[in-house]
Amino acid sequence: MYEVMTHSDGKEMEDVHEAIFRAVERGIFEFIDRIFQASPNLVWSYNPMRRNAFQFAIECRQEKVYTLIFKLDKRKRSSIANLVDTSKNGMLHVAGMLSPLAKLDNISGAALQMQRELQWFKEVETITFPRSREALNAEFLAPRDVFTKNHKELVKEGERWMKETATSCTVVGALIITIMFASVFTVPGGNNGETGLPIFLSRKLFMVFISLFSSTTSVLMFLGILTSRYAEDDFLKSLPTKMIIGLSTLFFSIAAMMVAFSSALFIMIHQQSWIVFPVIFLASVPITLFIWMQFPLLVEMFISTYGSGIFDRKVKQWT
Repeated sequence: MYEVMTHSDGKEMEDVHEAIFRAVERGIFEFIDRIFQASPNLVWSYNPMRRNAFQFAIECRQEKVYTLIFKLDKRKRSSIANLVDTSKNGMLHVAGMLSPLAKLDNISGAALQMQRELQWFKEVETITFPRSREALNAEFLAPRDVFTKNHKELVKEGERWMKETATSCTVVGALIITIMFASVFTVPGGNNGETGLPIFLSRKLFMVFISLFSSTTSVLMFLGILTSRYAEDDFLKSLPTKMIIGLSTLFFSIAAMMVAFSSALFIMIHQQSWIVFPVIFLASVPITLFIWMQFPLLVEMFISTYGSGIFDRKVKQWT
């Protein structure tokens, strides 16, 4: 392609520009990388809306293409980051627009979708000039106003998703608290008449206490989610962190409850292993189901909140 460009006329260069923006739209960052490295002036090319390749990458939410901007020197990067299109939309205005549905559908849950939108906006904000953050477009809207306008419905959906999830998990946590609280005073085997201590104290690990404390913590976290104010920025760290803690402690409480049940059963009828082991095996079913249904969401939320992120700034600059 570089050899073609060096001997091409105007018409062929138009085809090259079109190819660049098609590659950006489809996320073919290897092509963009080689083209811009071979012909650095092409970074200034723009589409009919006068958006350059990096603005268009933000519009299409192609993070691998966008991170190529860090291969430019700081001066050129700042210049490109503060260009505007035909509607006076800067790079931060474009980041405030809603992602294409095809990109949002790859993220599970409206809350995580809102978090990803905020991550894009905060990332682009770091490379723009302070005055660009308050600049008005043709509709007299600042970048943050554009973001709020385009994400009203997503905020509502994220709030609904968070509350529904928290409500369901609160019910489960409350049931575990009720069961475990009652179990504290009904230790298998009864108490020693002389000391008043449980007869099987030395043989039982008392996982019931771990389950009780874990489920109480999870319920408190889910109550914190239900009473949150649900501002836009809460979806970035605050709400996901509460959900991570709530789901994690709920998992431990379920696991501890099953272990407590299995150990109590083993203490009472350990001589009849043909009953004990099948029941203990069945007791592992709830834990397995919880891991199968909720653990992928927990992992995805943890990586999205505390992972390395989708933007790679550690790239080698073009020479």
